[in-house]
Amino acid sequence: MYISRIALDTFRSWNHIICDFNPGINVIYGNNGLGKTNIVEALEVTGTGISHRTSSTLPLIKKGYEKSIIRINTINNDINYKKDETNTGLSNIASLESNLNQTTYEIDLYVKGSNRAHINSGKALYVKDIVGLLPIVSFTPRDQFLIIGDPNVRRTFIDQAGSLLIPNYVQLLQEFKHISKQRAALLKNIRDFSYKNQTVSLSGLEIWTGKFIESGINLTKARQETVQIINKYFKNIIKSFTNEENTEIIYVPSFEEVLFEKKSDENIEDKNELFSKISEHFQRIYDGELARGCNLIGPHRDDIDFAINNISAKDFASNGESWTIAIASKMALCKALEEKNNDKPIVILDDVFAQLDENRRIRILNFALNQGQVFITTSSLSDIPNKEYIKKTNLINIGKLLEKNNEINNFSEEHNNILLDVIEQRKNKQEEK
Repeated sequence: MYISRIALDTFRSWNHIICDFNPGINVIYGNNGLGKTNIVEALEVTGTGISHRTSSTLPLIKKGYEKSIIRINTINNDINYKKDETNTGLSNIASLESNLNQTTYEIDLYVKGSNRAHINSGKALYVKDIVGLLPIVSFTPRDQFLIIGDPNVRRTFIDQAGSLLIPNYVQLLQEFKHISKQRAALLKNIRDFSYKNQTVSLSGLEIWTGKFIESGINLTKARQETVQIINKYFKNIIKSFTNEENTEIIYVPSFEEVLFEKKSDENIEDKNELFSKISEHFQRIYDGELARGCNLIGPHRDDIDFAINNISAKDFASNGESWTIAIASKMALCKALEEKNNDKPIVILDDVFAQLDENRRIRILNFALNQGQVFITTSSLSDIPNKEYIKKTNLINIGKLLEKNNEINNFSEEHNNILLDVIEQRKNKQEEK
């Protein structure tokens, strides 16, 4: 499967754009600030339901508009070889049979209201219903902060990985975010309003706390499983980079009680015991939550750590080492997706070559060349190693694409003005009669 075309309407900086792609490597190049990253970000959002650049839908919609649309065409190219059984004496000769199946994915993003998705212009779906159908892994400049940056960067990585690897992960994440928002709002109400209203709110708080714990446990378990899957490949990839034997990604959940839960899904008593332990924790921190008007513990405060020889990488890793560990973690996700889907994932290399030394550039490019379809964005083709190979790929000049986009928009505007003039003239003639 590969992405053959993307069409964007009022997405980020683009009013409207249509861009065609090839099955292999696609290089989008040109000056910074013209919208290269916006194109591959739309691919990322369609594949994972999450952008590495923002946790909100609002920045994805062009300013001044109420809606943004992403349309992506994919082609499934299933090739079968049939053995020649004729008596021509040419046995074992293969004849090629190719079956092309095109699928269109659409995501409608709204400033107000719920986002929706469609497959082949079918019935409206939730975005979570199509997440994972496009297995996309992005390598971006932000990855350098995966090791030493804010925990939110690491949570985004795990959430994107989980959405691709774990069934219903996006649903669990969305459910938790909704409950977390409701409980935080209730805490603020209890803090800010009168005692009379507080009595009512306390009753509701108990209900929302129960939902928060249950939803948080489910999301924590899904994240724990995600980390375990990635770890299977991460260790070997890091070893190939650094020769370090003892490396792993460690999940650090806010609900740490889940890590020590007895592995018995059928034991209701164990589940109740886990719920009670976390509930007791909430009782101890109630005054602090009320004073600050927010949820002090929960999956929204989860983190992961990268340990080499039992030492946290953030305590010693240089900038180059941080890049190596971050790249290895994304490569591990690619390997996990390949095993899960029995097919290589789509890889995005978004302006990463300018950030890397020559050795790491070559490593990441060679890895990408062995994946499925590849999208590379760069301000300069000279940043990409093996330039002779790249010249044979699909080169997309973002400047020319922008000019073409503006020409189409200007033509459409001019055409609309002509139509309005014609309508106005007809209206005047009718009035004269």
